[in-house]
Amino acid sequence: MAPPAQSQRSASPSQPSGKSEVSDLKSQLRQLAGSRAPGVDDSKRELFKKVISYMTIGIDVSSLFGEMVMCSAASDIVLKKMCYLYVGNYAKVNPDLALLTINFLQRDCKDEDPMIRGLALRSLCSLRVANLVEYLVGPLGSGLKDGNSYVRMIAVTGVLKLYYISASTCIDADFPSVLKHLLLNDPDTQVVANCISSLQEIWTLEATTSEEASRERETLLSKPIVYYLLNRIKEFSEWAQCLVLELVAKYIPSDSNDIFDIMNLLEDRLQHANGAVVLATTKVFLHLTLSMTDVHQQVYERIKAPLLTLVSSGSPEQSYAVLSHLHLLVMRAPYIFSNDYKHFYCQYNEPTYVKKLKLDMLTAVANESNTYEIVTELCEYAANVDIPIARESIRAVGKIALQQYDVNAIVDRLLQFLEMEKDYVTAEALVLVKDLLRKYPQWSHDCIAVVGNISSKNIQEPKAKAALIWMLGEYSQDMQDAPYVLEGLIENWDEEHSAEVRLHLLTAVMKCFFKRSPETQKALGAALAAGLADFHQDVHDRAVFYYRLLQHNITVAERVVNPPKQAVSVFADTQSSEIKDRIFDEFNSLSVVYQKPSYMFTDREHRGLFEVSDELGNLSIGTELTDTGVPGHSVVANDKDLLLSTSEKEETRAPSNNDTFSAPAYDSSLISIAASQGQSDLMSSSITGSVTATSSFAIDDLLGLSITAVSEPAPTPPPPSLKLNPKASLDPSTFQQKWRQLPISISQEYSLSSEGVRALTTPQTLPRHMQNSSIHCIASGGQSPNLKFFFYAQKAEESSTFLVECLINTSSSKAQIKIKADDQTASQQFSSLFQTALSNFGSQTRG
Repeated sequence: MAPPAQSQRSASPSQPSGKSEVSDLKSQLRQLAGSRAPGVDDSKRELFKKVISYMTIGIDVSSLFGEMVMCSAASDIVLKKMCYLYVGNYAKVNPDLALLTINFLQRDCKDEDPMIRGLALRSLCSLRVANLVEYLVGPLGSGLKDGNSYVRMIAVTGVLKLYYISASTCIDADFPSVLKHLLLNDPDTQVVANCISSLQEIWTLEATTSEEASRERETLLSKPIVYYLLNRIKEFSEWAQCLVLELVAKYIPSDSNDIFDIMNLLEDRLQHANGAVVLATTKVFLHLTLSMTDVHQQVYERIKAPLLTLVSSGSPEQSYAVLSHLHLLVMRAPYIFSNDYKHFYCQYNEPTYVKKLKLDMLTAVANESNTYEIVTELCEYAANVDIPIARESIRAVGKIALQQYDVNAIVDRLLQFLEMEKDYVTAEALVLVKDLLRKYPQWSHDCIAVVGNISSKNIQEPKAKAALIWMLGEYSQDMQDAPYVLEGLIENWDEEHSAEVRLHLLTAVMKCFFKRSPETQKALGAALAAGLADFHQDVHDRAVFYYRLLQHNITVAERVVNPPKQAVSVFADTQSSEIKDRIFDEFNSLSVVYQKPSYMFTDREHRGLFEVSDELGNLSIGTELTDTGVPGHSVVANDKDLLLSTSEKEETRAPSNNDTFSAPAYDSSLISIAASQGQSDLMSSSITGSVTATSSFAIDDLLGLSITAVSEPAPTPPPPSLKLNPKASLDPSTFQQKWRQLPISISQEYSLSSEGVRALTTPQTLPRHMQNSSIHCIASGGQSPNLKFFFYAQKAEESSTFLVECLINTSSSKAQIKIKADDQTASQQFSSLFQTALSNFGSQTRG
């Protein structure tokens, strides 16, 4: 049988299949160690390559350490590099081996070849073993004074590595002062750039405990040093220039002359071929002129041409980075870019992510002078074969309509979208028409005439269906078939999986009832009955609210549900001005590309619940095996402060056990509204009259609802018991995909017992406990008091899956639960099962 391929080997450091091969390598290296035969260096190279490849795939080759060091005694630079790589890899996990390399590396630090000296010094500083710090000081001191710039450059970076291993040793050796001297006097610009980077990092960290370090850090931003660096900036490499420019951006000029001097020195950097240099220079110009409004506007005009040139001349990735920065500038000063809108037209061969950003920019620069041309271009994209771009272009047209005063032509375009025979175009257009009518109600006659011809059966997307239902309720007096369309939707209530659609349906049928009571009476009764029996908590609660409102007073109900409305003047912005200013302060960084401040994606303390719960993809999941053989997953990112402080909430109750009434059952035989005088009075005054408490049951008869006595509620028949599959399986990628796609069915907060909180101190206790109820844990993590678990379960008789996010705060003994399900009608049953299992946690563990 052929031996297994190397790529199929396990990552275990001890593999029986690799032992004989390692032994062979050891004997071959030993034979070549002292040999001086012709071609021996080539043989050593081949053996070294094998050792490095074995090390890369996880085979433990640390036993070859002595032979590797002996074979690298030659002056071959390639052998040296591979040996240093080998030594650096095993030094991190085996300090004893690192100690054996000290003499070998120290000897190479004195080699005649500056390349070997530099490589040896870099490897020596990369060992990062605390008890070897004393051996670093001497070679570093020599390296900082070396006559070769490459060795000095390596030594400067090594000082920073030494600081992280032992800050006191670095400070006591006075290395920062040596770096400062090199910064001002070294002829090699790469050495100077490394000094800037190392000194900024060291003095920033030291400044928290040392006033002297604070003063030194301020010295870096003094006028003499800044001007010295600016005068030499043309000598620096591209990335070194970025370091210098980043330092200059923090400089506080003394007066306006100082500002103009710096800008004149950097004027030619805006024509640099490297995009990073141009963006760094742009940041300097923008930040220096923030207090000078007129000059700041002129800076926008000056930087516009270089940035637009970069967009059109670079790779798609560079274009996207530059476009992200342009987008930020466009949002701050759209009028400056309004004449350059054609630069933001989409090219056929551009990636989707570039096109989407350009669409956002077209939306931002649109004004009265260019709206027609921009909207015409966007309408062309609506027929694009790239469906996401087609959707975005329609949304862009809607956004422009909402921010312009003359919308005649735009409304006509949107109505044309409704008549296109493409489902996704119609869906996007419906959502936009809804928003348009909220701001421009005077267009309702034209819009409703077209919307009335759209069949609800052809609309499948929840947001689009919800928008259509909203218009059916809001303008039911102008749409002849509105009550009957709503009635048809209510008949298919159980087939509608979106809670958003069901919520809109309840509200729409209520509005329609107050405008066209006789035609909507039956539909309202059916909707309330279905809503009261709905397992989704929000839908159930809204149905309860409407039912009690109608019982209380018809006139009050009309004022609540269908009040006089004012046109919406401004729609809420997705980002606050404070966030936008923070992003602008972090210009020329990932913050601009991500469109969020750096603390939102780097600082754990500021990562809120929304950063983790809605996107499981943000979690880093690594597989491990528990004692019981249950596959578990350890979450390593976003583990701290996952729970936001929430107000105390009342325990959510199941809809079938309401303390004042049981869910009414719909009965078509009770529709006869002339059965009693109270009912006929109610019909005649359904809009203007009021209903007293004694006639509240007339509402039930009117709407066809059958309700038992309030004083003695009769429980509804329990739903069929939910059985889960004890051997359910789900891989993390499928979980991840489902979590993104499915809506939240139930969001509740439970209380944990004190025994349960204590049991959480033992790892994997909760996952094992929940597995007894056929609820499996796929990911867990966090640190006290905030713990996080992701569970899944599957129905026994079908492949319907339930997904759960469980965030536990041990200090408050609260568990916040979010449930998503393939079959949302069974969510409430699963929630009860999950709550029962969670409430037993601790008591069973203790027993």
